[in-house]
Amino acid sequence: MLQSYLTVAHMNSAEIVIKRSRFIAHVKPVETEEEAIAFIEEMRKHHSDASHNCYAYIVGERDQYQKQSDAGEPSGTAGKPILEVIKHRQLKNIVIVVTRYYGGTMLGAGGLVRAYTDGAVAGIEAAVPVWRKLHQEVRIEADYSWHGKIEHELRQAGTLIRETLFSDQIEVICLPLQLESEPFIARLTDITQGQCKISLGEVEYLTHPLDSHTK
Repeated sequence: MLQSYLTVAHMNSAEIVIKRSRFIAHVKPVETEEEAIAFIEEMRKHHSDASHNCYAYIVGERDQYQKQSDAGEPSGTAGKPILEVIKHRQLKNIVIVVTRYYGGTMLGAGGLVRAYTDGAVAGIEAAVPVWRKLHQEVRIEADYSWHGKIEHELRQAGTLIRETLFSDQIEVICLPLQLESEPFIARLTDITQGQCKISLGEVEYLTHPLDSHTK
C-alpha cells in the first residue's frame, strides 16, 4: 500500500462559461474503476440533454486504470486534456466528467483544449485536493500512573488520538503514520519502562489538508 497519495476530499462541481458554452466539471474521489464508471454513467444520465459528457479517470495504486473520452468532441480536445490535468496535479483515485452545453460559437481545437483544461482545474479546486495518508491503529494499555507521560508524548508527537478508554487501566487508541509506527512504539515502550501493553489494529487511510504535518 502507498504511504500517501493525492486525491480530492469530496464530490463537487464547478462551471465555467466560454463564448456562451457552459462547461460543468463534476469531480469525485473513487476507490475502484467500477465506481468511476458508475459515476460517469450517472452524469451522462443527469445531463442527457448536454452536447457532450467528456471524462477521464485514474484509479489504482500504480495508476493502472486510466481512461479518457472525447465523447464526440474532436479527437484529443477533451478527454486527453482532462487526463493531463489529473496527471499534472499527481492525483490518484479520481474521476472527472466535464459536461458541455454548446453555446452556438465554435471554439476550435485550441479553444476546446483550454476550455476542458480550465474546467477540470476548476472542478478539482472545488472538490478540494487533499493527502490520503496511511495510518496504523495502535492500542496502548497501561496503569493510570503512566497516563500523563503517554499523553505528553502523543501531544508532543502530534499523534492523532481516536479514543481514550478508562477502566481498571487506561487504554489509548491512537493513529500514528504507518511509516513511523515502529519508532513510535519503541518510544512509548521506553517512556513507560516496558510497563505498557501495545497492540496493533488495522491500517487505514486518513485525509489530511495539503499543508498538514499531522502525525
